[in-house]
Amino acid sequence: MKMNDIIFETLTVGPLEVNCYVLGSEKEKTAIIIDAGGNPDEILNILKKHHLTLLYMINTHAHFDHVGGISAMQISTGAKFLIHQDEIPLLRSLNEQTDAFGLPKISMPQVDRPLKDGDKIVLGNETVVVIHTPGHSPGSICLLMENIVFTGDTLFAGSIGRTDLYGGSYDNIIRSIKTRLFTLGDHVMVYPGHGPCTTIGHEKQHNPFFQ
Repeated sequence: MKMNDIIFETLTVGPLEVNCYVLGSEKEKTAIIIDAGGNPDEILNILKKHHLTLLYMINTHAHFDHVGGISAMQISTGAKFLIHQDEIPLLRSLNEQTDAFGLPKISMPQVDRPLKDGDKIVLGNETVVVIHTPGHSPGSICLLMENIVFTGDTLFAGSIGRTDLYGGSYDNIIRSIKTRLFTLGDHVMVYPGHGPCTTIGHEKQHNPFFQ
């Protein structure tokens, strides 16, 4: 998929089938990745296919299934790892998380730039804006670029992220979705951390958590 100057590819990665998004600038041949949860070789192949230099790996949150490919990508590319500052304590518990699921340990990546609400990341002619949406975890973020929002595990097609893990809050996630996401235009496309894409308008009308 392409939009204006942006190359846009999606792949499903890791043991819990995370949606990993690769966004590249056709003009500048630079890229960012959202939620590199695993399968680093497949991600690298996409970058090579489009002749892209990876600048940033941005995570919507620090659960292990979204972070599993970061360390290998840092070594392979030298790209910077960006995550909300409130997720750093959760990041430090990566191996406690994997132990709880009976999965192999993950190398802990080094955070190069802590993010906060309103931060902007430039990719070619486009700007990605950080929206802090606590609830699934304390530092969960969504990422808005033009008429697309990457919602991580905050908002799904027909559902919301679970809130029974460390730092989760049902009241906070509902508030975040109502005040930070549902205030976007109904036409805005939603690309979540798992499952199919949707739109803000469809979720406002049909998501059972908001009826």
